[in-house]
Amino acid sequence: MDVYKLDFNFTDDQEVTIMIYSAEVKGMCPVHQGVHHGSAPIPEEGKWVKPQQISDISGYTHGVGWCAPQQGACKLSLNVKDGIIQEALVETIGCSGMTHSAAMAAEILPGLTVLEALNTDLVCDAINTAMREIFLQIVYGRSQSAFSEGGLQIGAGLEDLGKGTRSMVGTTYGTLEKGPRYLDLTEGYITQLALDEDDEIIGYKYLNFGKMMDFIKAGDDPAKAIEKASGQYGRVADAVKFIDPRKE
Repeated sequence: MDVYKLDFNFTDDQEVTIMIYSAEVKGMCPVHQGVHHGSAPIPEEGKWVKPQQISDISGYTHGVGWCAPQQGACKLSLNVKDGIIQEALVETIGCSGMTHSAAMAAEILPGLTVLEALNTDLVCDAINTAMREIFLQIVYGRSQSAFSEGGLQIGAGLEDLGKGTRSMVGTTYGTLEKGPRYLDLTEGYITQLALDEDDEIIGYKYLNFGKMMDFIKAGDDPAKAIEKASGQYGRVADAVKFIDPRKE
């Protein structure tokens, strides 16, 4: 008969795991473990940390994920302090349902540990995959704030969006028969393409929706707001003609 001596000090609300060994292992002679150096140190917010618990993890970084049919993608940015997600920025491009999934993920993520977030259904495959990728970066110390003393303040995600607080999305299109069309670039919504005498693009005019809405909220007339939020890039002054990339 096997005799087990159990020596535990625990309260009623604690769970105790009792190890069960196979007959083969029970029959083995003990060999003592040698030197154990612990986990390798990783860079976190200006210091080197040997992570052993989820609470040891801190950092601000990004992860990109995609859905199963690869019809869309998500860029996820998390600001983690002592293992707890304090800030989440969810940007998606692809199917229309992704934006609604992102809205739910923005509610779900803050307040979770990075381990809880990894094992939480974030609604959309692309967001779930982005969470997996960003988890790997954070726990391996590949965060954007790895060598920033004290890390980045809560609000860094909004700074990533830049002026106008809108995702910077680029949308271009082209066919062999009709050539390229710039539709949206970092500067904003492309209103006109500037072409030279060879019908090649040499510049464009754009409207920054984020700035336009800020001007309108500040009291500007919509027409004035559009004028103030418009700009141009490239050799626009040398253009022979302009075209609307969506209609011409």
